[in-house]
Amino acid sequence: MRDRRKAEAAGRRGERLAGWWLRLKGWRILDHRVRTPAGEVDLVARKGNLVAFVEVKARRTAAELDHAIDQRRLARVAAAAEVLMPRYAGPGDDIRVDVILIAPGTRPRHIENAWIG
Repeated sequence: MRDRRKAEAAGRRGERLAGWWLRLKGWRILDHRVRTPAGEVDLVARKGNLVAFVEVKARRTAAELDHAIDQRRLARVAAAAEVLMPRYAGPGDDIRVDVILIAPGTRPRHIENAWIG
């Protein structure tokens, strides 16, 4: 139980850092930790007419980031994004699923358009 709480706290820290990183890059954070029956989206962000549904993965080391995300996880985020699109996107908006990978001692790595389904 204690390890789960530590992992949860680390995940929340990673999401805050990812939100900060996106804001520095000109994005506006619309929401965070949005749950749907299809899954959860860590961050919903907008930049101009682009809405990104963002999965954030934080790991203890940069080497662990290479295995932090897989197609199954991205498919769940994409399914949740489909449910959430009417809430956050309007006519003419572009939609995509992004990933931000975070590890201590490294800059956040923003993978744009990570899901092509």
